[in-house]
Amino acid sequence: MDWRELYNTKLVSAKEAVSKIKSRDKVVIGHAISEPSTIVDAMVENKENYENVEIIHMLPMGKTEYVEPGMEKYFTHNALFVGAKTRDAVSSGRADYTPCYFHEIPKLFKKGYIPVDVALIQVTSPDEHGYCSLGVSSDYIKPAAECAKLVIAEVNEQLPRTLGNCFVHVSDIDYIVEASHPLIELKPPKITDIERAIGENCASLIEDGATLQLGIGAIPDAVLLFLKDKKDLGIHSEMISDGVVELVEAGVITNKKKSLHPGKIIVTFLMGTKRLYNFIDNNPMVELHPVDYVNNPCVIMKNNNMISINSCVQVDLTGQVASESVGITQISGVGGQVDFVRGTNMSKNGKSIMALPSTTSKGTISKIVPFLDEGAAVTTSRNDVDYIVTEYGIAKLKGKTLRDRARELINIAHPSFRLSLMEEFEKRFKTKF
Repeated sequence: MDWRELYNTKLVSAKEAVSKIKSRDKVVIGHAISEPSTIVDAMVENKENYENVEIIHMLPMGKTEYVEPGMEKYFTHNALFVGAKTRDAVSSGRADYTPCYFHEIPKLFKKGYIPVDVALIQVTSPDEHGYCSLGVSSDYIKPAAECAKLVIAEVNEQLPRTLGNCFVHVSDIDYIVEASHPLIELKPPKITDIERAIGENCASLIEDGATLQLGIGAIPDAVLLFLKDKKDLGIHSEMISDGVVELVEAGVITNKKKSLHPGKIIVTFLMGTKRLYNFIDNNPMVELHPVDYVNNPCVIMKNNNMISINSCVQVDLTGQVASESVGITQISGVGGQVDFVRGTNMSKNGKSIMALPSTTSKGTISKIVPFLDEGAAVTTSRNDVDYIVTEYGIAKLKGKTLRDRARELINIAHPSFRLSLMEEFEKRFKTKF
C-alpha cells in the first residue's frame, strides 16, 4: 500500500485516538516543546475513562493538567526531570521522580525497566517518502516510539522539519491526528551583571576551535555574549537556544574544527523562539539524534577540545556539586549534566565548567558552603568536577587536594561569606587558611 493511502487509514480525531489508551497504561509524552498538545489535551478531557494512567515525561512546557489536584484517580506522573509545572506535584506526593542520567533513558525503555505502552509524539507532515520528522526533539521520544505498543502522532504543519536521526515512517505510526498550532516559545532570560561576569569568566576558558555544550538559562546565554571574538567554534550539546543562531550568523560558530561530525551542530532537543525554529527548519547544518547517542560520554569524548558549561545549586568545600535539589526538595533532575561532565573529562584537551552565582538571588545565602544542605543529592561528584566559576573568578579543582580545593573555592565565594568559610576551613583541616 502506498504510504499516502496508509496515512489516510490511520487518520482519526484526537478524541478517538486517546480512546485507545487504557487504564494503567504507561504513556510517554514528547519532551518539552515537542509535547503533542492537541492529543494531551484530549487525553485529559477523556480522564473519566481512565484509572491510574502513568504519564512519563521530562521537562513539561504545556498545560500539565494531569498533575493538578484531583487528577490522582486518573493519572499518576513519573517525572524523569522535575520542571516548574510539576515541582509542586512531586513535593506534595501527587507525582514521583525517577533519578536517571539523560543518556540512559532510552535504555530504561528498551530493557523494560520502564515499559512503554503508548508513545504520544509530535511530527511534521510526511515527506515524499512517507517519513515524518520529529522536529524539535529526538532525545528519548524516538526510542520510546520504537519501543511502544501503540504510537499516536500529532502531525503539526507548523513544526519545523529537522534532519539527522529523527524520523518516523508513517507505517510505524498507529494513529494520526492532524493539527496546526505554533510551537511554545521560550523567551530569552534576563541577564544581570552577575551573569555577565560569570559569562565572561567562562568565556576566558574557551579557545578558538573548541566544541561547546551549553545548558539553558541566563548563564549559558551570558557566555555566548563573550564569544564574538572567537573563531571556528562548534556545537555538540543536548540542546541549543537562540544565542547560538546569532553566533552562527556572525561566523563564530562554523563547526569546521570539530573532530566528530565536522560542519554539523549536533543536538538532541531544542527550545527557543521563532528565530530558532526558523533557523533549524530543513537546515543541513543542524542534526538531531537520540539522547543515547548525543549524551553518551563515549561519544562526547570523541570531540577534541570539548567544553561543557552547566549550572548548579550548591558546591561544598570539597567540590561536591548539588544541581537538582534543595535539601530533600527535588527541584529539577540530573538531566545531561553528568553525561557531559564525564564525556568532556575524557575528551582530548576537554574542560568541564560548573558555573553559578556566588549567592542566592537576594545575596543572603552563599552557594559555596561547608556542607551541602541536609538531604541534598550530589549530582556531580567531587571526583568528576573540574572548573567551578562564579562572578568572582575561576577555581580549578581537578587534581587538587581537599585543602587546595577549599582554598580555591573560598577565593571565588562572595566576600561577605569568605571569613566564615575560612573559619570552617581551619576547623576542618587543622591549619591556617
